[in-house]
Amino acid sequence: EPVRVLTVRDLGSSMLVEAVGLHHRRYYSRVLQPADLATVRRGEAMVGDFGAEPEAFFLGLEARRIRLAYQFDPLLAVNVSQIDPLPHQVEAVYHHVLRNHRIRFLLADDPGAGKTIMAGLLLKELKYRGLVRRALVVVPGHLRDQWLREMKERFDEPFTVIDRAAVEGAWGRNVWLEH
Repeated sequence: EPVRVLTVRDLGSSMLVEAVGLHHRRYYSRVLQPADLATVRRGEAMVGDFGAEPEAFFLGLEARRIRLAYQFDPLLAVNVSQIDPLPHQVEAVYHHVLRNHRIRFLLADDPGAGKTIMAGLLLKELKYRGLVRRALVVVPGHLRDQWLREMKERFDEPFTVIDRAAVEGAWGRNVWLEH
């Protein structure tokens, strides 16, 4: 891909070139020998087009700001959800679970202690940070509908129920790969 050269360092008979790809934004660091230098071409400088719609630009900029919001708002999931968390829920999610480099936890507590809130906060934060695309949540059968409703109402997170009927109804397909 075409690259934008960042630095060039002379190594005697070769050169160390550091560059960033213009399409994929991938970083390149290569040592080029004299034979390699013969294949390098200088491209045309790209000139920005500032004739776009201002509203489209604003929406794109706003989308980027929202995508990076978790870096500046330490309680992002709390602020974008329809909840008022208790101190022990914030403590558990933000000061214990999210601080670990490898997040694999079982949330288990007394009835009514707020496991659904903690699970929703954790899933929302991981989703905003781009660390999770899908999650498996195991819920007691008698709480399934309540849990689905609370996740949708409080966190705007829809879930697909995979139970025995769904597995048996998907004959010849793997429901775990589909959902």
